Amino acid sequence: MSEEASWILGLHPVRSALKQGTAIVELLVDAKRRDGRIKEVLDLAQAAGIKCRSIQGKALDEMVHETNHQGVALRLRQRQSQDEPYFKALLKKLPSAPFLLILDGVQDPHNLGACLRIADAAGVNAVVAPRDRSVSLTATVRKVASGAAETVPFIQVANLARTMKWLKSEGVWLIGTAEEATQTLYATDLSGPLAIVMGGEGRGLRRLTREQCDLLAKLPMAGSVESLNVSVAAGITLYEAVRQRGSV
Repeated sequence: MSEEASWILGLHPVRSALKQGTAIVELLVDAKRRDGRIKEVLDLAQAAGIKCRSIQGKALDEMVHETNHQGVALRLRQRQSQDEPYFKALLKKLPSAPFLLILDGVQDPHNLGACLRIADAAGVNAVVAPRDRSVSLTATVRKVASGAAETVPFIQVANLARTMKWLKSEGVWLIGTAEEATQTLYATDLSGPLAIVMGGEGRGLRRLTREQCDLLAKLPMAGSVESLNVSVAAGITLYEAVRQRGSV
């Protein structure tokens, strides 16, 4: 599938996006599909006032450059990543204490998509990442995120360490996750203005990123596996913050 396309494909991602109110241009449906699952998608689209268009399966394949779409595709008003000025304005307008996720060099689009989806579910105000050596909002990211790429602001900054330093000046507490930390996540206060900082695949937090963190915490690992996938770790960490912040 073309990474330039702005599509959400597949029954479950399409259903999720329709329920979340994603910025959708139209719904395309394979003309040969008439089953109950397709009817559910069509009903959701109709209820949301989304334009629906029936199209031959082969034409749909060519349009989205993908055959594994299960007969449904949402075309989006593509939302691009945002920059530092947008982020600073967003932070100042928040009605409550900031709750942020910082990803230091996540390069796998599946991981970024999963992190965006988790961030949306946990009520994160924005996801921040460096502009270089990190994946952007590709079509794969959008598909995995199931609509969250359109609901959670994704901020790409030129200098992550500088942005983190600014966040600290604004009173945001930066908690980095690292295997070698002496303090566990569950012994860490995550209740105030907060940014969870997670490293990229394999290498973890870079030195400058680590140095900007106020505190490092680790997930306790009882088995033989040394570390978790970044999106899994993000889910555990964000939901511990949700619990402490009284959002559940």
